[in-house]
Amino acid sequence: MTKYAANVLLATKISFMNELSGLAEKLGADIEKVRIGIGSDPRIGFDFIYPGCGYGGSCFPKDVRALEHTARELGFDAPLIRAVETVNNAQKRVLERKLVEELGEDLDGKCIAIWGLAFKPNTDDMREAPSRTLIDGLRRRGATIQAFDPVAMDEAARIYGNATDLRLCADPYDACTGADALVICTEWQIFRSPDFAQLRHLLRNPLIIDGRNLYEPRLPRSAGLRYRAIGRP
Repeated sequence: MTKYAANVLLATKISFMNELSGLAEKLGADIEKVRIGIGSDPRIGFDFIYPGCGYGGSCFPKDVRALEHTARELGFDAPLIRAVETVNNAQKRVLERKLVEELGEDLDGKCIAIWGLAFKPNTDDMREAPSRTLIDGLRRRGATIQAFDPVAMDEAARIYGNATDLRLCADPYDACTGADALVICTEWQIFRSPDFAQLRHLLRNPLIIDGRNLYEPRLPRSAGLRYRAIGRP
């Protein structure tokens, strides 16, 4: 019970911030300033309040479902626990929605670059990673994908095999060459200080959709890139 409670509480913090990020976008507020504000309250702190494109991996999804399943078997209604996963599943589709808003419903013939395939940095684990939700959605819409991850390339090759609409690239800039958008799914350190001028030159359409809020918006925009993040105006 203690182990489940710990992981479900951390997942709840993530889902709360992700739901709040959607509200911030509607209001024209900046979720990053909200995060700094609430995180400075010592009762809350900064851990696990970073908005993004959803959590993945083995522990959080499994433990949220396990605790909800236990409650259901015992006849105990646990709407808050159910909502954690509901919000997370919706958040994993936010990147695809933002792409559709920019490029249209039909992505046939479009090429999308993806930075980050693992569910978090410093692992090759792609179990329930937001990148997989995005890749599946893009493939259904007819897009081709050029992807790079510092560690998870072999795992991606294992999962997707010889898919002709997914190319695993040698480096981040190779993935962006000729792409109609760059989407960031994992907050690897290597992605935090890119050459925005080079990205502007390589991308066919100067669009970045940042699922991890890695950049101060003025930096990519000053290089002529259209920049969309999570919960930022």
